[in-house]
Amino acid sequence: MKCMICESWSFSHICVTCQNNLLTPRLHKRKILGNIPVYSFYPYDEIESLLLTKHTDIGYYIYTILAKRSLGTFAQTWEYGYRVASIGIDDDPKSGYSHTAVLNRALRSPAITPRYGKLRAQNHHKYAGKSVEERLMNPRGFLCSPFNEEEVILVDDIVTTGLTLSEAAEALHAQGKKVILCLTLTDAENK
Repeated sequence: MKCMICESWSFSHICVTCQNNLLTPRLHKRKILGNIPVYSFYPYDEIESLLLTKHTDIGYYIYTILAKRSLGTFAQTWEYGYRVASIGIDDDPKSGYSHTAVLNRALRSPAITPRYGKLRAQNHHKYAGKSVEERLMNPRGFLCSPFNEEEVILVDDIVTTGLTLSEAAEALHAQGKKVILCLTLTDAENK
């Protein structure tokens, strides 16, 4: 097959050369709810075209590459003292797979246990390109399923306003869980 970026022949959808030259994570940090850090790995404009594959067949492969290079590397070097859970935001499969479950899976490590199907939205209103007011008028209404760990890492692909992550964190807090940090591929404010 050909690399999606440089069109050279490759065994992967993005060749190793392009992965090494163009997909090197650079951490960006912001906070939600006053004190929960949100770490993002790539500037938005550098991976925007890759993010648009999310609801296509090829999206699974692209998100797997992005997850391995960013969240996977993070998980292998992160130490916390004891195991925590990682939870993808609304990891309900769409288009044949869940992009947040793909990201979450990359976090499996001695310190992190990925949990699936633990935080599902009741409202599936499309937020892409919507204003803050539109987002506030259409909250996700997250439902939490039980799991053992008390401390949680939230996982999503993009943070824009921070409202989805904040709402998810509040839903987990209501269940007695503590969100210690959030991980996203990119932050829309980091262009």
